[in-house]
Amino acid sequence: MASGQGSNFEALVRACRGGPLNAEVVQLVVNNPVCGARQRAKRLGIPCQLHDHRDHSLRQDLDRQVAASFAASDVDLVVMAGWMRIVTPVLIAAYPGRLVNIHPSLLPSFRGLDAVGQALAAGVTLTGCTAHLVEEAVDAGPILVQAAVPVLRSDDHGSLAARIQAQEHRILPFAVALAALRLDQTGAATPAIQG
Repeated sequence: MASGQGSNFEALVRACRGGPLNAEVVQLVVNNPVCGARQRAKRLGIPCQLHDHRDHSLRQDLDRQVAASFAASDVDLVVMAGWMRIVTPVLIAAYPGRLVNIHPSLLPSFRGLDAVGQALAAGVTLTGCTAHLVEEAVDAGPILVQAAVPVLRSDDHGSLAARIQAQEHRILPFAVALAALRLDQTGAATPAIQG
């Protein structure tokens, strides 16, 4: 699932195709018709479905539609790779323990929107990114993987965000593998990944 440029989505596809991740990205779902992730999906040959959040008055309705798309593609594990919407219990219940999110902070610090800006405003010297399982509270599920990124005196929003994103690309495939391992330990099949 992606709302923006889709660089984390592409990192997952590349990790599956030629890297360390033994999985397959079977579909991309986007909520923004002009997001860059759609072009990446086309270039990478990954089916992409648009579920525009503006077409739904209730978040639950969007999540029902998204969950139905996942079910139609026999998805085992869902990855929120830059999905800029708060998901509801509808989607969480459809994929309990199988919904992974990437967030640009060392959770539990700087939850929610603009975590990079929050870190800069707080004057911290260390921030980073976290891949975690999704629960109902925003950015509060069990942590799978974290990577630390120093905040440099010269940093602005763009420079810090770029270094954090590079670490997101590195840890997200590992987090997906850990989430899949959790599934395997419960007897589930090796997951197909929803980007």
